[in-house]
Amino acid sequence: MPKLSIIVPVFNEEPRLAECIDMLMRSRYPVEREWIFVDDCSSDASLRVLHECAKRHGFVVIEQKPNKGKGAAVILGIERASGDFIMIQDADFEYDPNDVPALLAPLIEGKADVVYGSRFKNSLQVHRTYHYFVNRFLTMMSNLLSGIYVTDMETCYKIFRSDVLKAMKLRSRRFGIEIELTAYIAKIRARIFELPISYFPRTYLQGKKISWKDGLAALFHLVRFNLMTSVDEAFDRTRLPTEALK
Repeated sequence: MPKLSIIVPVFNEEPRLAECIDMLMRSRYPVEREWIFVDDCSSDASLRVLHECAKRHGFVVIEQKPNKGKGAAVILGIERASGDFIMIQDADFEYDPNDVPALLAPLIEGKADVVYGSRFKNSLQVHRTYHYFVNRFLTMMSNLLSGIYVTDMETCYKIFRSDVLKAMKLRSRRFGIEIELTAYIAKIRARIFELPISYFPRTYLQGKKISWKDGLAALFHLVRFNLMTSVDEAFDRTRLPTEALK
């Protein structure tokens, strides 16, 4: 049976973290799962909650010190992952894990190397105006610079073949990781699927972390990773599957 490694970056999610973990553990996927929670030096009791929940559910907890950002936490999780496929799951209720089996199907069937879950593809969900237009603008710019068309570049739900993802030389420490992943996958001959998912946006009062500063930084990342980073800077070619090389 294929194995899916799920990386969950955590930073100051204490109030609903245990509830979120219980929800994630109740979800059912058609593959073996490896859960890797990476605490990014939370200043609240998130780490204690993780260790308490790990005793019940048997998942891996990694402590990242000092605080480095979501991207750094994801990279640390990728290094630890041992599955055939790797995905990222936020430690909140914005994404529905029940969507994951449908996203996994093209990978399990050998039809895709990467699958994106789109919050905007055939979606009836009402989005917050500011975040909607920022996401759409950044996705449009990513499409123009990368040469691949997706409807939701910033989505958390991206599932990769492990050999493709582990060959990447990722360096983003914060939210630029989403742009970097898309820019790099566009540099090789990868089969990319995009399928609709549910989305339940939370507010800053509910713990949303991304800010306008990350939006400005995203413009730099779009240019840096799409236009200023070569294939050899983006990938270790010796680790890439032969069919992925252009």
